[in-house]
Amino acid sequence: MRRPWGRALLDRFQHPAQVIVSGFGSAILAGTGLLASPMATSSGEPAEFLVALFTATSAVCLTGLVLVDTADHWSLFGELVIMALMQVGGLGIMTLATLFTVLLAGRLGLRARLFVQAETKTPRAADLRRVVRNVVLFSLAAELVLAVILAARFALAYGEAPGRAAYLGIFHSISSFNNAGFALWPDSVIRFATDPWIILTLTAGVILGGIGFPVVFELARSWRRPRTWSVLTRITLTVSAVLLTLGTMIFLATEWTNPRTLGGMDDPGKFLTSFFLSAMTRSGGFNSVNMDELRPSSLLLCELLMFIGGGSAGTAGGIKVTTFGVLLFMVWSELRGEPRVNAWHRRLPSPTQRQAVTITLMSIVLIAFSTYLLLVLTPHNLDFVLFEAVSAATTNGMSTGITPESTVAGQILLILLMFVGRTGPLTLGSALALRERTRRYELPEERVIVG
Repeated sequence: MRRPWGRALLDRFQHPAQVIVSGFGSAILAGTGLLASPMATSSGEPAEFLVALFTATSAVCLTGLVLVDTADHWSLFGELVIMALMQVGGLGIMTLATLFTVLLAGRLGLRARLFVQAETKTPRAADLRRVVRNVVLFSLAAELVLAVILAARFALAYGEAPGRAAYLGIFHSISSFNNAGFALWPDSVIRFATDPWIILTLTAGVILGGIGFPVVFELARSWRRPRTWSVLTRITLTVSAVLLTLGTMIFLATEWTNPRTLGGMDDPGKFLTSFFLSAMTRSGGFNSVNMDELRPSSLLLCELLMFIGGGSAGTAGGIKVTTFGVLLFMVWSELRGEPRVNAWHRRLPSPTQRQAVTITLMSIVLIAFSTYLLLVLTPHNLDFVLFEAVSAATTNGMSTGITPESTVAGQILLILLMFVGRTGPLTLGSALALRERTRRYELPEERVIVG
């Protein structure tokens, strides 16, 4: 008797780390080969291997850091390769997240299985085909709508020919929805800083792609019934809204009089630029001001927002807002002296809490260690080096401009950071969940001094 399609596929996913690393690694190698060919460059000369590898890694890992200007260095073929790599990277992340969600539901015990099903709305392996199909259709439909809006604006307001406007719309809709941050202008989108049609459309794409497919699908089903929303959706929406609002207000306060950023804009332009900056630091990667001209306090805020990132099972990077939300509930429960961590009348399981702490601490160690190495390998100061390390490790893609000026060793380190930053959270999260086991005995308890 032939096994069901979903079960046969799940049997192949016994080692999540191998699947994620090999899948993304294969895509990067294929992209590197294509970008290294003479057809991929505008000059007709083969691109340097490091440039091709760096660009392919950045595209597949949805980062947006570059060593060369995308529009000037790459030909139409090269840009199409980058576009395809962004699409593969984005759909790959969301599809793998779906597969491992179903895998967890099949590998855990009954209680944990019910919890995963309730939180992700992906109940059975038999639903795998339907869920993956919905992820792909949602992604393509969202990108199509974004592309139409952008193309119309480029044609009507900036005089682009219809074909060129359509191409610009498609490229940047894919880049925004997948939180990749690639742009076909040397100044990213600074030239459109006060154009709400461009800026808000790109912001909508970043938020839609980065919020996570479980949240999007749950909102589509029950957006009129907030009381029925899962804890995952409530944490994602609440933390995202708070961070977006706080980021906008703080950027306004710190950059309002900075003549190199917001100082020369009118009031609506300042609000729009601050809002865009707050949204992009969550993982979007586009910038409408020069990042190296921000004040040090604003750079620090960018780093904090990049570190938190976007929603789970989406195209955003960072430790995820759900991880950050779980940590906040843990702190609140500890301050109140409560023995259990609760969120919206639901108890958060201990494994979830441990996973949140583990992912956060390991991310901090990764960024700290890589920042130290970059300081040794590059001649730049701490402010810019830390920003670049956080941007690469969280796959954000914003840059202060030092990446092309870094040494070869520094650029190789950034490649590794982008790869680990994209594959690490998925690998670590699934591995920790799959290693959950029940101990049949308890050891004697002994308290230690903390703090």
